[in-house]
Amino acid sequence: MSAQRSIHPLDQLIVSMDKALRVIAGVASASRPTPAAHADDGHLDDAEQRRSAGLMRVNHVGEVCAQALYNSQSRFAKSEEMRAQFAEAGREEEDHLAWTAQRLAELGSRPSLLNPLWYAGAYALGTVAAQLGDARSLGFVVETERQVEAHLNSHLDLLPAQDAKSRAVVDQMRIDEIAHGAAAQALGAVAVPPPVRGVMTAMAKVMTTTAYYI
Repeated sequence: MSAQRSIHPLDQLIVSMDKALRVIAGVASASRPTPAAHADDGHLDDAEQRRSAGLMRVNHVGEVCAQALYNSQSRFAKSEEMRAQFAEAGREEEDHLAWTAQRLAELGSRPSLLNPLWYAGAYALGTVAAQLGDARSLGFVVETERQVEAHLNSHLDLLPAQDAKSRAVVDQMRIDEIAHGAAAQALGAVAVPPPVRGVMTAMAKVMTTTAYYI
């Protein structure tokens, strides 16, 4: 029996709760230096700074949701291989969480006040996806990463041209998200049905619109 399977369910619950509290509290450590480290710190007027902060807050919320999704999908995956895949992706996404939090602070702003709600909703979605089996759970990852990639591309268009630091973070996040989607696809993801894709898009729209301000 593997070490993962020998963990008592109560211990798994405690670990999951600890991860959730750390994410919601903004406790994240990056394994890679922020891509913004060597980018020029261009001058932003007040309106541009607010725009960058709003967009980076949305990106930070996306990473809060990513932590919740991968946490739940890893916990309820049907195979050890899938558990390891989701756990590894979650560790890589923690870089994004730390980078966006750091950039928000540099812009004199804060994370979303609704992060506990975003985390809970994403965790529930990840749990449902995991219960449908590994292939469908992977398909959920592929579709999520596809939508996130499109969202990050739009942010590269919306961020002020001189905000090289935020742009560097978003571009590296985009590259990583593409890799995560490709990895999930290679492991045998089953495509998400169009109605479910539509619901995911609508939910993402609510989240991004709200998180920009709150």
